[in-house]
Amino acid sequence: MGASQSKDKMHCTRYLNGKGPPPLTETVQAEVQGSNNHKKNTLIKQGNQPDGGKMNWNIERRSLSGHSECDTIQITFHFDDGIQSDMHPHPGHSYKGTEFVAYLPQNTTGTRILRLLEQAFENKLLFTVAANISGEYCVTPADIPFKTQDSGGPGSFGYPDPNYLKSVRKSLKVKGIN
Repeated sequence: MGASQSKDKMHCTRYLNGKGPPPLTETVQAEVQGSNNHKKNTLIKQGNQPDGGKMNWNIERRSLSGHSECDTIQITFHFDDGIQSDMHPHPGHSYKGTEFVAYLPQNTTGTRILRLLEQAFENKLLFTVAANISGEYCVTPADIPFKTQDSGGPGSFGYPDPNYLKSVRKSLKVKGIN
């Protein structure tokens, strides 16, 4: 149980066959290989996520509900307060920033989803500026689903949710992230 680490790679050893997901430090190419081995250009939509946000992740040595075979990827997003640009509802007006945490299982599929989320973040697709229920403008998740709780099920934006990883991947594919 647990993980063994070297200074170069982290390996998950909580799998029956002893092989974990691909190392998170490997670079994932954004290009898609076609069936005839020619690289295809995919059209990635650009979003209106505010500039200057940060996305960081780390591995927590605990399991998510429904994913007892692996550790947890905790993703933290941070946006400072700012001024709305021309692509937001009220250009020139201020908005409140946010600190947002999401979770993925550290398995092969979760690691792939992390890479896709990084690509979506770079293309400004994960967050937007919108009014909250009190009419105040703030940074909020766009239309890509997140799991913000490590338990509680789908109704609580948490795990276990057997459909989540497929659902988020489908949502990203619609935006050209695959």
